[in-house]
Amino acid sequence: MAFLKYSLIRMALFVPLFVLFVLLQTGWLLAVIFAGLIAFAISYLFFQKQRDAATAAMRERFTGRAKPIRSAQEIEDAEVEDRLVDENPAVTVKNDRRPKEA
Repeated sequence: MAFLKYSLIRMALFVPLFVLFVLLQTGWLLAVIFAGLIAFAISYLFFQKQRDAATAAMRERFTGRAKPIRSAQEIEDAEVEDRLVDENPAVTVKNDRRPKEA
């Protein structure tokens, strides 16, 4: 959530600056470059707490310590599978084993 919040702050800085530079007729490419540089500078100087929180969230997500993100369908499938195994003790599920190499 911190990454999304910081991204929205950066976007809220970029868009008005981009519109301003387009209205000043600097050209599309220069408007993108100027707006990007100024938005980066402002966010770097004034939003350090949000940037650090976003960085921590990204670090946690990509180091493998975070919980895996599962879709609603995956959660429902897991619940149905658990219920099937609980109701039928003779049924075994072996989806955790790796396939044998041929």
